[in-house]
Amino acid sequence: MIFSTFERKLASRYLSLSRKGQKRETFITVIGSLAFLGIMLGVATLIIVMSVMNGFRSELIGKILGFNGDIGIYAFSGPLVNSKSLEDQLMKIKGIAHVNPVIEGQAMVVKEKAATGVLVRGINAQDLMVRPLIADNMRSGDLQSLKGKDTILIGSALSRKMGVDEGDILRLMAPEVNVTAFGSVPRYKDYRIIGVFESGNNMYDAGVVFISLEAAQTFYRYPQNVEKNSPAAVSNLEVFLKNREDLDTILPNLIAATNGSVRIVDWRHSNKPFFEAIMTERNVMFIILTLIILIAAFNIISSMIILVKDKTKDIGILRTMGATRASILKIFFLTGASIGFFGTCAGVFLGLIFCFNIEHIRHFMESLTGQHLFNAEIYFLSKLPAIVQVDEVLVTVLTSLSITFIFTIIPAWRAARLDPVEALRYE
Repeated sequence: MIFSTFERKLASRYLSLSRKGQKRETFITVIGSLAFLGIMLGVATLIIVMSVMNGFRSELIGKILGFNGDIGIYAFSGPLVNSKSLEDQLMKIKGIAHVNPVIEGQAMVVKEKAATGVLVRGINAQDLMVRPLIADNMRSGDLQSLKGKDTILIGSALSRKMGVDEGDILRLMAPEVNVTAFGSVPRYKDYRIIGVFESGNNMYDAGVVFISLEAAQTFYRYPQNVEKNSPAAVSNLEVFLKNREDLDTILPNLIAATNGSVRIVDWRHSNKPFFEAIMTERNVMFIILTLIILIAAFNIISSMIILVKDKTKDIGILRTMGATRASILKIFFLTGASIGFFGTCAGVFLGLIFCFNIEHIRHFMESLTGQHLFNAEIYFLSKLPAIVQVDEVLVTVLTSLSITFIFTIIPAWRAARLDPVEALRYE
């Protein structure tokens, strides 16, 4: 749709601020301003919410895969025996970076009168050192010290909760008991803290501890393998890929190599309900926030209908002077569409500014209110993430413009249909 200079100037005149004393035009301007603000806030909120949801998903995937492998190999029942030969077999598959034997189990951490449940992960120190989420986020201590049967690595949140730090002694109480002639006795062992990590995921920092693979095999009484010179059985093998995008290509090769003798679980299936819930929430939020833009668009219709009614005389004069119906339609369409266009642009600008400075804004609001707006114990992350995706911004812009343009065409079409004779009948 091409607009002439005359049409642009007249539309600009209708968009300009009201002249003093013209209450009706003031009313129209107020409604138009509310429509502009509604569209701006709707678009900005939509971009912010979508970006935060993207950030949550990306951060949580990074944290989860930083602690766990891309693929887990489990026995169908009980521990995974003869894991060394299976590990060597998996390393021959193209695309696999490394395979780590792991022992997992529940335990209770006890320190004086404080106690809490944790997930204990037995792992070799050299395997833990290739996990950047842990190796690059050591608050104190050295991963190389995680060896022998009496050392333990804990998270920063657990350190604060239990009031312990590097060098202190922490007691692990096993879920099983020792049965003696005098009855059942709790089974426990004391470990020396060799370091504290801070991954940024409160769920792990508060609920996961690491001990050496050897210590875990003893603590959980895992059976010895039948293979000579082979370590005791393990809970599972964690497989890390060179490129996570190759997962679908590697899985068939991995299944063929194991001949169905083990249970294979990739990270997408093990966390499927969680990420499906995030995507569902994200889609619902998109629909709800789009309604804000829709409501704001109704204000455009209201202001345009009132404007057309107020400018009936002007329309009649323009028609008698030779203006075509198409020209009248363009004038009023451009008037309403401009509100939607500039409101959308302002919303995109506001949303992007907010997303790129979301942590500073959060800290400012927390200092202003004195309240924690983003509790790490609830949301699992220590900071509010936001990832802006260009395609989502474009979808938001197109959605907003489509709604406002469609809603604008209705009153513009009514203006174009006015009969100039009827418009000037009582003038």
